[in-house]
Amino acid sequence: MPVSYVHCDVFAPTPYSGNSLAVFIDPPHLTDAQMLMITQELRHFETIFVWPDGTGRGFSARIFDLVEELPFAGHPVLGAACVMHGHAGRAAAGTWQVRLLGARTVDVDVEELESGWFASIDQGPPEFGAVLTEAQIVQFATAFGLHRSDIAPFAPQVISTGLRYLVIPVATGLSRARITVTDLEARLDAIKADFVYLFDPKTFEGRHWNNDGVTEDIATGSAAGPVGCFAVAHGLAKAGDIVALRQGHFIGRPSRMDVTVTGASSDIQRVYVAGPVSIVGHGTLEVLPPSDA
Repeated sequence: MPVSYVHCDVFAPTPYSGNSLAVFIDPPHLTDAQMLMITQELRHFETIFVWPDGTGRGFSARIFDLVEELPFAGHPVLGAACVMHGHAGRAAAGTWQVRLLGARTVDVDVEELESGWFASIDQGPPEFGAVLTEAQIVQFATAFGLHRSDIAPFAPQVISTGLRYLVIPVATGLSRARITVTDLEARLDAIKADFVYLFDPKTFEGRHWNNDGVTEDIATGSAAGPVGCFAVAHGLAKAGDIVALRQGHFIGRPSRMDVTVTGASSDIQRVYVAGPVSIVGHGTLEVLPPSDA
C-alpha cells in the first residue's frame, strides 16, 4: 500500500536550509519497528507520523529519530502543524492542538506567510533538574573534547520542557566540540538527563548530537526552550524578549529558533519556541517495511 509524506524544512525561511522533516499524514497502522525503519530509510534527523482527530483543529503524533521514539521534539511538531494547516485548507492563521506520546498536548500557532509558514509552540513551564558539581563539569567537558577552562562561568544544569537537556554554556571551543566518549548515556542517566546541548552565551550559537555522536542535529527545538530558560535564569536575556538561538552553522545548514520566556528570572512561567517552515515537496513510499520487522 503506497504511503505519502510531505518533506519540509523547519526553522528555515527558504527550502534547503534549516532542519528537514518528513510528515506522514494519517498513515495506515504501522508498528513501532516499521516507523523506526521508515525514519532510518529517509535519513531525516526525525520523522513524524500524524493522525487527525476529526475536529479540524488537532492531531495525535508519534515522533521517531534515527534511534528511537521520542516523547517530544520541537521541529517535528512545528513542521507537522504547518503541513496540517495547509492540508486542511484552514484560514491564514490558526491554533492546533497536538497530542503526543504519554497524552501530553501542546498548542501550536500557525501563520501563513507570502512564502511558507511561521509557527510557534507553547512548550509550557520548564522543569529544572540537577546543577553540575565542579567534578561533573570537568567530566562532561572532557566528554566533548573540551577543557574546564572552555566552560563559561555559569553552572551547567538539566532543564526540561519535554526532554531533559543538560545545558552547558561554552565560552571557547564550541567549533571543536565532539562527543569523545562511549558512555555518554550512562553519564546522563546519573544526573537524570536525556541529552546535552552546548551553546555560546555570547553569540547564542548552539550544537547538539545524538548520544552516540554519529549525527549532529541542525536545529533542536526541544532544546531551544531549555536554553532560553537557562539564559533568562542567569541574566543572559530578559523575560519577554526574543532569544535568537542559532544552530547548524558548523554543518552548513544555518538555522534560527526564536525563544520567548515569560515570567521572571527566578520564576519562569512558560516557554515559546518559534520559527519559519518551508515546504520542499511530496513523496510516496511504494513499499513499506515488513510488519514483523
